[in-house]
Amino acid sequence: MLHSKIKTLFLASGALFLAISLISFPKESLDASIRGLNMWWEVVFPSLLPFFIVSELLIGFGIVKFIGVLLEPLMRPLFRVPGVGGFVWVMGLASGFPAGAKFTARLRQEKQLTSYEAERLVSFTNASNPLFIFGAIAVGFFHNPHVGVILAVAHYIGNLCVGLIMRFYGPNEKGSARDGRKGSQIREAFRALHYTRLEEKRPFGKMLGDAVTSSIQTLLMVGGFIILFSVFNALLALVNFTDILALMFSYALKLFTLPVELATPLIAGLFEITLGSQMASNTAEASLFYQIIITSFILGFCGLSVQAQVASILAETDIRFKPFFFARILHGFIAAFLTIIFWKPLYINLQDPANASHAVTVFFHNQTTNWVIPFWEKISQFGPIITIASLGIYLCIYVLRMRSVLQ
Repeated sequence: MLHSKIKTLFLASGALFLAISLISFPKESLDASIRGLNMWWEVVFPSLLPFFIVSELLIGFGIVKFIGVLLEPLMRPLFRVPGVGGFVWVMGLASGFPAGAKFTARLRQEKQLTSYEAERLVSFTNASNPLFIFGAIAVGFFHNPHVGVILAVAHYIGNLCVGLIMRFYGPNEKGSARDGRKGSQIREAFRALHYTRLEEKRPFGKMLGDAVTSSIQTLLMVGGFIILFSVFNALLALVNFTDILALMFSYALKLFTLPVELATPLIAGLFEITLGSQMASNTAEASLFYQIIITSFILGFCGLSVQAQVASILAETDIRFKPFFFARILHGFIAAFLTIIFWKPLYINLQDPANASHAVTVFFHNQTTNWVIPFWEKISQFGPIITIASLGIYLCIYVLRMRSVLQ
């Protein structure tokens, strides 16, 4: 009872603080809101929408079931999740936050995952996409494409490590027995694909409309959280609350022999990835090495803004949020540690043209930046047009469906 009263008091005080701060700092709140809105409609919405729509269609047509049967021998021993987790993992890495949570919740609603399997899966399938790491952070903030390599490697290997650790979470659950022969497994995968398609009674037009509306509704929710936390972060800085937290965090940074000047960027990054990464890149008092360590931690923790988006998506299911939150803390520390390990081979050697041992790294870097950076620039340029057009289509579908219901 006492815990419930304290929670009520905390939530009410937070809402009251936000309301008073908005009234006290209207111009600053508007500027922060516009920054969040620009990030959403220029990059987040156009980059995530295709993945969300395609994933809904793949699930409806049974292709996810097909992939799940094929990947069962890999995903079950490694992560103690069904093979469909492989689809969620790949889509989550490719499309970024909070796609992994959306796909996991969707599969849980279809009973393709148990609650514990879903909690394990969501803990390591939410990651930042390569577009954001190389385009926004490496090029946009640090003006150095080379740092994108080390950030990406530390981030994705860290996610893999989190998945391997989280396999020990929850009780032992026996997966369905499968014939070990390859031919039998492929036949079973096609059978699952066929039966799933037959069970889907919606016509293609209805399925496509549902995919579009569901995806846009999720992205509207994501946009709301991005704008809210952008404003909230700015207000905390205006009332000097960020400085108080930074003073407390400076002692923690000293324990890890990190520059205390990075405390403020770290605090900002705990709330919102983009702002924290940008502030870390602008901290002239710290060397690039320490800036990348803090940025890597921020990417792994993914910020309370993204975590609030995930919590909102998971609230529609029985998937608990606490394992995801624990995994994000774990991912932050692992990614920062991996950054220290990979700093010399993936950055120092990359800067030395006379060092022949980095040939593979240079190939990876060139192949990545050759398409990621131009694609990021195109997304930023045409993103608002895509967003407005998509919202127009969504509005048309919504009006037509409402008209059919009223008739």
